[in-house]
Amino acid sequence: MTATLDLAPLLPELLLAAATLGLIVLGAIRERRDGAAIVTPLAVAALVVAAAAALALDKTPTVLLGGHFRFDAFAAILKALVLLATAASLLLIASYQEDERIDRFEFPLLALCSALGMSLMVSAESLLGLYMALELQSLPLYVMAAFQRDQLRSTEAGLKYFVLGALASGMLLYGCSLVYGFTGTLSFARLAEAFGPGAAGGMPIGAVVGLVFVIAGLAFKLAAVPFHMWTPDVYEGAPTSVTAFLAAAPKLAALGLALRVLMGPFADWAAQWQQVIVLVSAASMVLGALAGLVQTNIKRLLAYSGIANVGFALVGVAAGTAEGVEAALVYMLIYLVMTLGTFGIVLTMRRQGTYVETIAELAGLSQRRPLLAAAIAVFMFSLAGIPPLAGFFGKYFVFLAAVKAGLVWLAILGVLASVVAAYYYLRIVKLVYFDPAAEPFDELPAPGLRLVTTLSAAFVLGFVVIPGPVFAAAKLAAAALVPAALGR
Repeated sequence: MTATLDLAPLLPELLLAAATLGLIVLGAIRERRDGAAIVTPLAVAALVVAAAAALALDKTPTVLLGGHFRFDAFAAILKALVLLATAASLLLIASYQEDERIDRFEFPLLALCSALGMSLMVSAESLLGLYMALELQSLPLYVMAAFQRDQLRSTEAGLKYFVLGALASGMLLYGCSLVYGFTGTLSFARLAEAFGPGAAGGMPIGAVVGLVFVIAGLAFKLAAVPFHMWTPDVYEGAPTSVTAFLAAAPKLAALGLALRVLMGPFADWAAQWQQVIVLVSAASMVLGALAGLVQTNIKRLLAYSGIANVGFALVGVAAGTAEGVEAALVYMLIYLVMTLGTFGIVLTMRRQGTYVETIAELAGLSQRRPLLAAAIAVFMFSLAGIPPLAGFFGKYFVFLAAVKAGLVWLAILGVLASVVAAYYYLRIVKLVYFDPAAEPFDELPAPGLRLVTTLSAAFVLGFVVIPGPVFAAAKLAAAALVPAALGR
C-alpha cells in the first residue's frame, strides 16, 4: 500500500463534484423553462461516467488526503455499483417528476451530492473520513424525503428521518470519540496496528464500548433492528421515487462502510463485534418477516422487506470471513436490483392521475397488463428466495458462509424467516393472478421507468446463467478488504 498526493484515485469524486457545480448553474439558468428535463439526463450521464472511471483506475491500494481515504478494488467496485444504482434511481425520479408535473432540478442535484458522500463512504480510511462522508450522504436525503412540503406525509417523513438520523449520527460520533480517546488515533491503519495479534494488553474496554456505538450508528443507516424505527414511516411518507433511492444505493454504501470498519481495523477482534452483528442480523430477519405479514401498504411492506433483507446480508458479515464478505456483497447487489425493479412497478400504480399504494390495488393485474404482472411475479419470487432466481443464490451463499463459520443456528433462523416472509411475497402473486380484476392503471409514457424495470427483471432471471462476473467482482473486492481471500 502506498501513500500519495496524486488525486487520480479521487477522479470519480472530482467528476461528481464538478458535475454538481456545473449543473447548479445550468439548472438556475433554465429553471423557469425546463430545468429538470435538462439537468436529470446530464446528472445520469455524470454518474455513469464516474462509475466507469472508478472501474478504469489502477486498483493498487492507495491512501490519500492525509490518510483519511483509501482507494482499492473494494472501493472501485462498490463506487461503481453505488453510482449506477443512483443513476437508475434518477431515472425513476425523472419519471415521477414528469408524471406529477414537478419541474424541480434540485432533485437530481441532491442525488448527486448524496452519491458523492456514498462514494467517499466506501473509501473511508479513518473515523473522521467515515463521519464526514456519512453526513454528506445523509443530509441531502433528509431534504429529498421532505421535498413535497405541501404534503403532510412528506413533511412528517422528512422530520422523522432528520431527527432520528441526527440521533444516530450523535451515537456514531460519540463512539468515534471513545475509540479515539482510548487509542489516540483516528486512522484505520494505526488502529489495526494497535489491535493486531501482537498488541499487548488487548483492546481497552472503552474502545469496545465505542465500537458498539459506531456499529449502532451504521445499523441506523442500514435500517437494521433495533435502529429501524424510522424506516416504515419514511418509506410511506416520502415521494415514491425518493423511497426507491433510499432503499437501494445508500444501503449498499452503508454495508461497504460497515465492512471497512469491521474487517479493517477491528478484523483481529471479530469475537468482540461478532456477537453484536449476530444479534442485529437475527432480530432484523425475524422482525422484518413477522411485521410484513400484516401490512396493506406496499411501501410499508417493502420497508419491512428491506429490514429483513439487511438482516440476511448481515449474516454474511457476522461470519467474519472473506467468504462471508463475498456473500454479503453479492446479496446486497441482488437486493439492490430487485428493489429498484420492484419500485419501478410501484411507480406504475397510478389511477386517474393519482398514485395508489395499497397492495389490494394489484388485484387481477395479469388480466390487463400481463407483462407487468410477470415482472411482479419475478421480483416477488426472487425476494422470497425461490430457485432458480437471483434471490435464491443470494440467500444460499450467505447462509453457507454462516454455516462454515460455525453459525449454524443463525443460518437456520434465516431459512425460517425466509419461509415466513415468503407468505407476503406470494400473497402479492396470488392477488395479481387469481383475484378479480381491479380498475386498470393509467398508461404512463415513462421510458426510464420501463428501462429500469426491464433490466432489473432480466438480471434476476438471467443471474443463474451468468453468475461468474458477479462472483468474480465480489471476490476481487473481498480480496482487497481481507487479504486472506487471495489464498482461499
